[in-house]
Amino acid sequence: MTSSKATHDVTPPRDGRDRGEVLDRRESEGGKQSSFKTLFGTGVGNALEWYDWNVYASFAVYFSTQVFNKADPQSAFLQTMAVFAVGFVARPFGGFVFGWLGDRIGRKHALTAAVVSASVGSLIVAICPTYEQAGWFASALLLVGRLIQGLSHGGELPSAQTYLSEHAPREKRGLFASSIYVTGTIGLIFGLLLGLLLQALLTEEQMGAWGWRIPFAIGALLGVVAIWLRSSMEESEVYEDFKENTAGTKQENVFVSVAKNWKTGLQVVLMTCGLTVAYYIWSVTMASLATSSFGYSASDAFTASLIGNVVFILALPVWGALSDKVGRKPCMLIGLIGSGVLYFPLFALVQGGQMWQLATAISIQLILLAGFLSHAPATYAEMFPTSQRTAGFGIPYAIAIAAFGGTAGYVLTWMGNTTHFAFYSIALLAVSVATILTLPETKGKDLSH
Repeated sequence: MTSSKATHDVTPPRDGRDRGEVLDRRESEGGKQSSFKTLFGTGVGNALEWYDWNVYASFAVYFSTQVFNKADPQSAFLQTMAVFAVGFVARPFGGFVFGWLGDRIGRKHALTAAVVSASVGSLIVAICPTYEQAGWFASALLLVGRLIQGLSHGGELPSAQTYLSEHAPREKRGLFASSIYVTGTIGLIFGLLLGLLLQALLTEEQMGAWGWRIPFAIGALLGVVAIWLRSSMEESEVYEDFKENTAGTKQENVFVSVAKNWKTGLQVVLMTCGLTVAYYIWSVTMASLATSSFGYSASDAFTASLIGNVVFILALPVWGALSDKVGRKPCMLIGLIGSGVLYFPLFALVQGGQMWQLATAISIQLILLAGFLSHAPATYAEMFPTSQRTAGFGIPYAIAIAAFGGTAGYVLTWMGNTTHFAFYSIALLAVSVATILTLPETKGKDLSH
């Protein structure tokens, strides 16, 4: 996967001990920091990132005419969603910034900085003046807030997955990794439930006037809690050992190292492209698609999506533990091939019009996709050496998400035909499967290199 130079970029411990033995012991013990603190500290910040990312889309209908010219509501909404898309464009830059920070300054510092950035972005949106108060400045401020959120989200996942993978016992790394999508989905669900609560408590006028600010203010406040938690966490011992044993030696620029390892980065893009399109359609977009294209009520579509995501949360640790037993590749292949094979049958089931049919289709697809997503943070971490583990994964992954996941809804709308889009999604799943077949098995790999 990596060049010999990349995998031998550290010297033996200075006290003469066998470095592999030291790290085997550290990984088996899970480090000095408790597993609970590791999982909770990364999980709270990760949930906040997902919450921030999705409440924007959920509440856009209310604040679009507040920060853009309400003389043309449709144009205001389109402009608001264009700003949402800009957040995806910012994610690769977040991978650059936080990837460098994680690989050169420390995983813990990257994690803390990412959640600070997310909190600041939410605060900017929460206090953003209206278009009537500030004119174009209100729209510009919304764009700035969204760009900051995009940067932080682009840096959160690679930082969190690297930190968690390096702390986890190697024989349970897949199980530990599943917490990334468990907590992220919890954050997503929390945002949806908050939206329902506010809609029940406030009138349409109140939601449009000031109610839409509440979820962003809550995001900023939760960010303070996440900052406190992460600032008290310990640095990854794998990373500390790496820094200790390379002290005084000239380190190659992290981006030069990533560029030299471009083949692995390309593998990340290709193995992710089909996964991210399928996930965004079945987990994020299906509720809207069911309402607009298949005649479901908004209530039934939301309920079905909620059920599917709860099932997804339950499936993740099962797949994560299984990947620790049978390997990463079998789980990924079963999940992606199963998703592609069942794509058309499950789309046909959705068209039945009953809420249980929609919930069943979403649940089955998310159970299958969990076969990859559950242990994905561990698998990606196992593909890169310590010196570039954050940036090496974060940059190509953010590019894949922006290029394929972020455009999934637009491609579907542009095609105007769910059948054509299904072929597009299946083709990308096939690309991901073909890429995974070329990869070595990495279950239980020593992350000390």
